[in-house]
Amino acid sequence: MIPLRDTIPSRNYPIVNNFLIAINIVFFLLQVAHGIDLRTYGLIPARYSASQIADNYNFFQQLFSLISYMFLHGGFLHLLGNMWSLYIFGDNIEDRLGHFRYLVFYLLCGIASGLFHLLLNIHSVVPTIGASGAIAGVMGAYFILYPRAKILTLIPIIFIPYFVELPAFFFLGFWLVLQVINAAASHGDISGIAWWAHVGGFVSGIFLLKMFVKVPVLGFSSRLRNTTVKKKSPRLQVIRPAGPGNDPNLYGTISILPIEAHSGTTKLVTISWGIYNRTFKVFVPPGARQGTKLRLKGLGKSMPDRQKGDLYLKVNIQMP
Repeated sequence: MIPLRDTIPSRNYPIVNNFLIAINIVFFLLQVAHGIDLRTYGLIPARYSASQIADNYNFFQQLFSLISYMFLHGGFLHLLGNMWSLYIFGDNIEDRLGHFRYLVFYLLCGIASGLFHLLLNIHSVVPTIGASGAIAGVMGAYFILYPRAKILTLIPIIFIPYFVELPAFFFLGFWLVLQVINAAASHGDISGIAWWAHVGGFVSGIFLLKMFVKVPVLGFSSRLRNTTVKKKSPRLQVIRPAGPGNDPNLYGTISILPIEAHSGTTKLVTISWGIYNRTFKVFVPPGARQGTKLRLKGLGKSMPDRQKGDLYLKVNIQMP
Protein backbone atom coordinates (compact mmCIF):
# COMPACT_ATOMS: atom_id res chain seq x y z
CA MET A 1 0.00 0.00 0.00
CA ILE A 2 1.36 3.39 -1.03
CA PRO A 3 -0.12 6.50 0.64
CA LEU A 4 -0.73 9.38 -1.78
CA ARG A 5 -2.28 12.07 0.41
CA ASP A 6 -4.40 12.59 3.50
CA THR A 7 -7.52 14.68 3.99
CA ILE A 8 -6.41 16.76 6.99
CA PRO A 9 -5.12 20.17 5.86
CA SER A 10 -2.48 21.90 7.99
CA ARG A 11 -3.14 25.50 9.01
CA ASN A 12 0.54 26.48 9.20
CA TYR A 13 3.35 26.04 6.71
CA PRO A 14 5.35 23.00 7.91
CA ILE A 15 8.73 24.76 7.96
CA VAL A 16 10.38 22.19 10.26
CA ASN A 17 9.00 19.23 8.33
CA ASN A 18 10.22 20.75 5.06
CA PHE A 19 13.60 21.43 6.67
CA LEU A 20 13.89 17.79 7.78
CA ILE A 21 13.09 16.61 4.27
CA ALA A 22 15.65 19.02 2.80
CA ILE A 23 18.42 18.05 5.22
CA ASN A 24 17.85 14.35 4.50
CA ILE A 25 18.16 15.04 0.79
CA VAL A 26 21.34 17.05 1.33
CA PHE A 27 22.97 14.28 3.35
CA PHE A 28 21.97 11.72 0.75
CA LEU A 29 23.60 13.80 -1.98
CA LEU A 30 26.74 13.99 0.16
CA GLN A 31 26.65 10.22 0.54
CA VAL A 32 26.43 9.77 -3.22
CA ALA A 33 29.08 12.38 -4.03
CA HIS A 34 31.67 11.78 -1.33
CA GLY A 35 30.59 8.77 0.68
CA ILE A 36 30.06 8.75 4.43
CA ASP A 37 31.70 6.36 6.88
CA LEU A 38 28.76 4.31 8.16
CA ARG A 39 30.95 2.83 10.88
CA THR A 40 31.13 6.31 12.40
CA TYR A 41 27.74 7.82 11.56
CA GLY A 42 25.57 4.71 11.34
CA LEU A 43 24.09 3.00 14.37
CA ILE A 44 26.05 -0.18 15.17
CA PRO A 45 24.79 -1.95 18.32
CA ALA A 46 28.12 -3.72 18.89
CA ARG A 47 29.77 -0.31 19.35
CA TYR A 48 27.93 -0.11 22.67
CA SER A 49 28.11 -3.74 23.79
CA ALA A 50 31.60 -4.90 22.77
CA SER A 51 34.37 -3.14 24.66
CA GLN A 52 36.98 -3.90 22.01
CA ILE A 53 34.86 -1.94 19.49
CA ALA A 54 33.59 0.73 21.89
CA ASP A 55 37.16 1.68 22.79
CA ASN A 56 37.61 3.07 19.26
CA TYR A 57 34.96 5.76 19.81
CA ASN A 58 34.73 8.60 22.28
CA PHE A 59 31.60 9.54 24.24
CA PHE A 60 30.53 12.24 21.77
CA GLN A 61 30.81 9.86 18.80
CA GLN A 62 28.76 7.24 20.58
CA LEU A 63 26.06 9.78 21.39
CA PHE A 64 26.10 11.47 18.01
CA SER A 65 25.52 8.27 16.03
CA LEU A 66 22.12 7.96 17.73
CA ILE A 67 21.16 11.11 15.81
CA SER A 68 23.28 10.96 12.67
CA TYR A 69 22.03 7.51 11.63
CA MET A 70 18.51 8.84 10.99
CA PHE A 71 19.72 11.31 8.34
CA LEU A 72 21.44 8.70 6.17
CA HIS A 73 19.85 6.36 3.63
CA GLY A 74 20.81 3.23 1.76
CA GLY A 75 19.59 4.32 -1.67
CA PHE A 76 17.28 6.61 -3.61
CA LEU A 77 14.16 4.47 -3.13
CA HIS A 78 14.88 4.23 0.59
CA LEU A 79 15.09 8.02 0.76
CA LEU A 80 12.04 8.56 -1.46
CA GLY A 81 9.79 6.25 0.55
CA ASN A 82 10.78 7.82 3.85
CA MET A 83 10.50 11.42 2.71
CA TRP A 84 7.15 10.83 1.04
CA SER A 85 5.71 9.39 4.27
CA LEU A 86 7.17 12.30 6.24
CA TYR A 87 5.65 14.75 3.75
CA ILE A 88 2.17 13.23 4.12
CA PHE A 89 2.03 12.76 7.90
CA GLY A 90 4.55 15.21 9.33
CA ASP A 91 2.83 18.51 8.51
CA ASN A 92 -0.22 17.67 10.64
CA ILE A 93 1.88 16.68 13.66
CA GLU A 94 3.91 19.88 13.34
CA ASP A 95 0.62 21.78 13.10
CA ARG A 96 -0.55 20.21 16.37
CA LEU A 97 2.67 20.43 18.37
CA GLY A 98 4.14 23.64 16.99
CA HIS A 99 7.44 24.00 15.18
CA PHE A 100 9.94 23.69 18.04
CA ARG A 101 8.14 20.91 19.91
CA TYR A 102 7.76 18.98 16.66
CA LEU A 103 11.50 19.14 15.97
CA VAL A 104 12.32 17.80 19.44
CA PHE A 105 9.57 15.19 19.13
CA TYR A 106 10.95 13.96 15.78
CA LEU A 107 14.52 13.65 17.08
CA LEU A 108 13.44 11.86 20.25
CA CYS A 109 11.37 9.40 18.21
CA GLY A 110 14.46 8.66 16.12
CA ILE A 111 16.64 8.20 19.20
CA ALA A 112 14.05 5.97 20.90
CA SER A 113 13.74 3.90 17.73
CA GLY A 114 17.52 3.51 17.57
CA LEU A 115 17.71 2.44 21.21
CA PHE A 116 14.93 -0.07 20.63
CA HIS A 117 16.87 -1.58 17.74
CA LEU A 118 20.10 -1.51 19.72
CA LEU A 119 18.65 -3.40 22.70
CA LEU A 120 17.09 -6.10 20.52
CA ASN A 121 20.22 -6.56 18.37
CA ILE A 122 22.85 -5.81 20.97
CA HIS A 123 25.70 -7.75 19.30
CA SER A 124 25.03 -6.74 15.69
CA VAL A 125 27.94 -5.25 13.74
CA VAL A 126 25.74 -4.14 10.81
CA PRO A 127 25.24 -0.33 10.56
CA THR A 128 21.61 0.75 10.71
CA ILE A 129 20.67 3.94 8.84
CA GLY A 130 17.49 5.71 7.79
CA ALA A 131 14.76 8.03 9.02
CA SER A 132 12.20 5.20 9.17
CA GLY A 133 12.16 4.99 12.96
CA ALA A 134 11.64 8.72 13.48
CA ILE A 135 8.94 8.78 10.79
CA ALA A 136 7.28 5.76 12.42
CA GLY A 137 7.03 7.93 15.55
CA VAL A 138 5.30 10.63 13.49
CA MET A 139 2.91 7.99 12.14
CA GLY A 140 2.20 6.79 15.68
CA ALA A 141 1.26 10.34 16.68
CA TYR A 142 -0.95 10.66 13.59
CA PHE A 143 -2.65 7.36 14.53
CA ILE A 144 -3.70 8.90 17.86
CA LEU A 145 -4.53 12.44 16.71
CA TYR A 146 -6.31 11.78 13.41
CA PRO A 147 -7.63 8.19 13.42
CA ARG A 148 -10.62 9.06 11.20
CA ALA A 149 -8.67 10.99 8.57
CA LYS A 150 -8.79 9.43 5.11
CA ILE A 151 -5.61 8.27 3.38
CA LEU A 152 -5.81 8.03 -0.40
CA THR A 153 -3.93 4.79 -1.01
CA LEU A 154 -2.55 3.16 -4.13
CA ILE A 155 -2.87 -0.62 -4.04
CA PRO A 156 -1.20 -2.23 -7.07
CA ILE A 157 -3.05 -5.42 -8.00
CA ILE A 158 -0.81 -7.23 -10.47
CA PHE A 159 -0.39 -4.45 -13.07
CA ILE A 160 -3.62 -2.59 -12.29
CA PRO A 161 -3.39 0.43 -9.94
CA TYR A 162 -6.31 0.53 -7.51
CA PHE A 163 -7.05 3.73 -5.59
CA VAL A 164 -9.00 3.66 -2.34
CA GLU A 165 -9.48 5.98 0.63
CA LEU A 166 -8.71 4.19 3.88
CA PRO A 167 -9.28 5.47 7.43
CA ALA A 168 -5.97 6.45 9.00
CA PHE A 169 -6.46 4.04 11.93
CA PHE A 170 -6.80 1.14 9.46
CA PHE A 171 -3.93 2.19 7.18
CA LEU A 172 -1.49 2.86 10.03
CA GLY A 173 -2.71 -0.07 12.12
CA PHE A 174 -2.21 -2.43 9.18
CA TRP A 175 1.24 -0.92 8.58
CA LEU A 176 2.18 -1.58 12.22
CA VAL A 177 0.94 -5.17 12.06
CA LEU A 178 3.10 -5.76 8.97
CA GLN A 179 6.15 -4.41 10.81
CA VAL A 180 5.53 -6.73 13.77
CA ILE A 181 5.03 -9.75 11.49
CA ASN A 182 8.20 -9.00 9.53
CA ALA A 183 10.14 -8.37 12.74
CA ALA A 184 8.97 -11.64 14.26
CA ALA A 185 9.82 -13.54 11.07
CA SER A 186 13.27 -12.00 10.67
CA HIS A 187 16.39 -13.08 12.50
CA GLY A 188 18.28 -10.11 13.87
CA ASP A 189 19.34 -7.82 11.04
CA ILE A 190 19.79 -10.51 8.39
CA SER A 191 17.00 -8.99 6.29
CA GLY A 192 18.79 -5.63 6.17
CA ILE A 193 15.69 -3.85 7.50
CA ALA A 194 15.40 -2.84 11.15
CA TRP A 195 11.77 -3.93 11.59
CA TRP A 196 11.82 -3.64 15.36
CA ALA A 197 13.11 -0.09 15.04
CA HIS A 198 9.93 0.75 13.11
CA VAL A 199 7.80 -0.81 15.83
CA GLY A 200 9.78 0.96 18.55
CA GLY A 201 9.48 4.29 16.75
CA PHE A 202 5.70 3.93 16.32
CA VAL A 203 5.12 3.05 19.97
CA SER A 204 7.52 5.78 21.12
CA GLY A 205 5.62 8.32 19.02
CA ILE A 206 2.39 7.46 20.85
CA PHE A 207 3.95 7.80 24.31
CA LEU A 208 5.95 10.92 23.47
CA LEU A 209 2.85 12.58 22.02
CA LYS A 210 1.08 12.15 25.36
CA MET A 211 3.98 13.97 27.02
CA PHE A 212 4.46 16.71 24.44
CA VAL A 213 0.85 17.89 24.34
CA LYS A 214 1.27 18.74 28.04
CA VAL A 215 4.42 20.80 27.47
CA PRO A 216 3.55 24.53 27.29
CA VAL A 217 4.22 26.35 24.04
CA LEU A 218 7.09 28.85 24.26
CA GLY A 219 6.44 32.49 23.47
CA PHE A 220 8.91 32.37 20.58
CA SER A 221 7.13 29.34 19.14
CA SER A 222 3.76 31.09 19.36
CA ARG A 223 5.09 34.14 17.53
CA LEU A 224 6.63 31.91 14.87
CA ARG A 225 3.34 30.12 14.35
CA ASN A 226 1.60 33.44 13.83
CA THR A 227 3.98 34.19 10.94
CA THR A 228 3.58 30.76 9.31
CA VAL A 229 -0.21 30.68 9.18
CA LYS A 230 -1.35 29.78 5.69
CA LYS A 231 -3.11 32.54 3.81
CA LYS A 232 -4.97 30.07 1.61
CA SER A 233 -6.81 26.84 2.23
CA PRO A 234 -5.70 23.65 0.43
CA ARG A 235 -6.19 23.86 -3.33
CA LEU A 236 -7.39 20.23 -3.46
CA GLN A 237 -10.40 19.31 -1.34
CA VAL A 238 -12.35 16.07 -1.03
CA ILE A 239 -16.10 16.52 -0.59
CA ARG A 240 -18.50 13.73 0.33
CA PRO A 241 -21.92 15.16 -0.46
CA ALA A 242 -25.23 13.95 0.93
CA GLY A 243 -28.48 13.48 -0.96
CA PRO A 244 -31.52 12.71 1.20
CA GLY A 245 -34.34 10.53 -0.08
CA ASN A 246 -35.59 11.11 -3.59
CA ASP A 247 -34.00 14.55 -3.80
CA PRO A 248 -32.10 14.56 -7.13
CA ASN A 249 -29.58 17.07 -5.80
CA LEU A 250 -26.46 16.53 -3.72
CA TYR A 251 -25.27 18.86 -0.95
CA GLY A 252 -21.78 19.44 0.42
CA THR A 253 -19.48 22.04 1.97
CA ILE A 254 -16.41 23.76 0.56
CA SER A 255 -14.01 25.41 3.04
CA ILE A 256 -12.05 28.59 2.34
CA LEU A 257 -10.25 31.30 4.33
CA PRO A 258 -11.44 34.91 4.77
CA ILE A 259 -8.90 36.34 2.30
CA GLU A 260 -10.14 33.87 -0.33
CA ALA A 261 -13.75 34.82 0.37
CA HIS A 262 -12.85 38.47 -0.18
CA SER A 263 -10.83 38.10 -3.38
CA GLY A 264 -12.28 34.88 -4.82
CA THR A 265 -10.49 31.58 -5.39
CA THR A 266 -10.44 28.43 -7.50
CA LYS A 267 -10.29 24.97 -5.95
CA LEU A 268 -9.84 21.47 -7.27
CA VAL A 269 -12.67 19.51 -5.70
CA THR A 270 -12.91 15.73 -5.69
CA ILE A 271 -16.53 14.65 -5.36
CA SER A 272 -16.77 11.28 -3.60
CA TRP A 273 -20.25 9.76 -3.86
CA GLY A 274 -20.39 5.98 -3.44
CA ILE A 275 -18.05 4.52 -6.08
CA TYR A 276 -18.23 7.80 -7.99
CA ASN A 277 -15.07 9.90 -7.74
CA ARG A 278 -14.41 12.83 -10.05
CA THR A 279 -12.40 16.03 -9.74
CA PHE A 280 -13.61 19.44 -10.91
CA LYS A 281 -12.50 23.03 -10.80
CA VAL A 282 -14.79 25.10 -8.59
CA PHE A 283 -14.71 28.90 -8.69
CA VAL A 284 -15.69 30.77 -5.53
CA PRO A 285 -16.56 34.34 -6.58
CA PRO A 286 -15.19 37.41 -4.76
CA GLY A 287 -17.31 38.58 -1.86
CA ALA A 288 -18.57 35.14 -0.89
CA ARG A 289 -20.09 35.01 2.58
CA GLN A 290 -20.59 32.32 5.18
CA GLY A 291 -23.30 30.00 3.86
CA THR A 292 -23.13 31.19 0.24
CA LYS A 293 -24.29 28.37 -2.03
CA LEU A 294 -22.55 27.41 -5.24
CA ARG A 295 -24.50 25.45 -7.84
CA LEU A 296 -22.72 22.90 -10.03
CA LYS A 297 -25.27 22.01 -12.65
CA GLY A 298 -25.68 18.37 -13.60
CA LEU A 299 -23.38 16.98 -10.89
CA GLY A 300 -26.16 15.55 -8.73
CA LYS A 301 -27.83 12.15 -8.78
CA SER A 302 -28.75 10.29 -11.93
CA MET A 303 -32.52 9.82 -11.95
CA PRO A 304 -34.55 7.04 -13.60
CA ASP A 305 -35.71 9.45 -16.32
CA ARG A 306 -32.03 10.01 -17.20
CA GLN A 307 -32.14 13.52 -15.82
CA LYS A 308 -29.39 14.61 -13.43
CA GLY A 309 -29.70 16.75 -10.37
CA ASP A 310 -27.31 19.48 -9.30
CA LEU A 311 -24.58 19.68 -6.70
CA TYR A 312 -24.87 22.52 -4.17
CA LEU A 313 -21.79 23.49 -2.22
CA LYS A 314 -22.18 25.65 0.87
CA VAL A 315 -19.25 27.98 1.54
CA ASN A 316 -17.68 27.56 4.97
CA ILE A 317 -15.31 30.41 5.88
CA GLN A 318 -12.75 29.13 8.36
CA MET A 319 -10.65 31.34 10.58
CA PRO A 320 -6.89 30.75 10.07
